[in-house]
Amino acid sequence: MQLGMIGLGRMGAGMTQRLLNGGHSIVVFDRSADAVAHSAAAGAKGSASLAELVKALAPPRAVWVMVPSGAPTKSTIQELGGLLQSGDAIIDGGNSYWKDAQAQAKELALSGISLIDAGVSGGVWGLKEGFCLMVGGDAAQCKRIEPIFLTLAPKDGYLYTGPVGSGHFVKMVHNGIEYAMLQAYGEGFEIIQTSEFGKGVDLGQLSHLWNQGSVIRSWLLELAELAFKEDPDLERIAGYVDDTGEGRWTVQDSIDLAVPAPTIALSLMMRFRSRQTDSFSAKVIAALRNQFGGHAVKAEPAANAAPANTAAPAAKST
Repeated sequence: MQLGMIGLGRMGAGMTQRLLNGGHSIVVFDRSADAVAHSAAAGAKGSASLAELVKALAPPRAVWVMVPSGAPTKSTIQELGGLLQSGDAIIDGGNSYWKDAQAQAKELALSGISLIDAGVSGGVWGLKEGFCLMVGGDAAQCKRIEPIFLTLAPKDGYLYTGPVGSGHFVKMVHNGIEYAMLQAYGEGFEIIQTSEFGKGVDLGQLSHLWNQGSVIRSWLLELAELAFKEDPDLERIAGYVDDTGEGRWTVQDSIDLAVPAPTIALSLMMRFRSRQTDSFSAKVIAALRNQFGGHAVKAEPAANAAPANTAAPAAKST
C-alpha cells in the first residue's frame, strides 16, 4: 500500500523502515533533508515539501503525521487539509490530546477528509518488535488503511478503538499507567539501593530475576536490566524526569470524570519534584518546623553563607 510519512524522528524513521520491510510504498518528508535522504536510501521516495509529498500519492491518499504533539501536529494537519481532497485520510500518530483530534476532525470533515487518531507505543524498539497501535476514526477509512496498521504492529498489536478521539484517549490512559509503573519501579529500586543491603545487590541481576516468573515481571524490567548493566549506580544520569503531557491529561480527565486516580496523580507530581534542585515548599516546611518546634534546619550550601538559626523560639511546640 502507498503511504505518505511526515516526520522521520526516532519513531517515524523506524515506522517507515518497518513499512518498507513489509513491502509498502512510502513517500517521506521531514524538515531535515538528511533524515529524508536516509529514508530514501532505504527505499522510500523523498519529497522536499508537503505539497510535493501529496502530489506523489495516488488518491485516495493516506498521510501519516508523526511529529511532536501540540502546535507542530496541528499546523501540519491544517496545511495538509488545504492540499488533500475528499476521500483522503490523515493519520495523527503523535500523542495529541484527544479533544484536539476531535476538533480537527470536524474541520477536515467539511472538505471530506478523514482524520484517524492512532496512539502508537513501542518507542525506539518498535522497528524490531513492532508498534502497539490504538486506532480511532471512521471505520471504513480505518479498514482501508488496515494493511499499514497490521504491518506496523506485532501479532495482536493493533486494535480499532472506535470513533475519532478514542485512539488518543486510550493511549493517553496507557501513558498515565506508565507514569505510575515507572514511579513504583523507581521507588522500589531506591529503597534497595539506600538500604544496608544496597551495595551487595546487583540491580541489573535483580531486574533479570524479577522477570523470571515474578508477579511484577514486565518489559520495563528488561529495560531496567539493560540500564543497570550500562551504569550500575546510574551515575551518568541526572534525576530529572520530563513529561510530554499525557500524564497531565489523564489526571485532568480523571477529575472531569470524577474517577479517583491517586497513584497516577502522585507519579505526575513526583516528575515535577524531580526538576527542582531546591524545593521552595520544602524550605517553607523546614522554616515552619523550626518556628513551631525549634527543629534544626540546614543552611544553603553557598559560599560565605551565614549559619542557620537553629535556636528554639519562645512559642510552644505543637
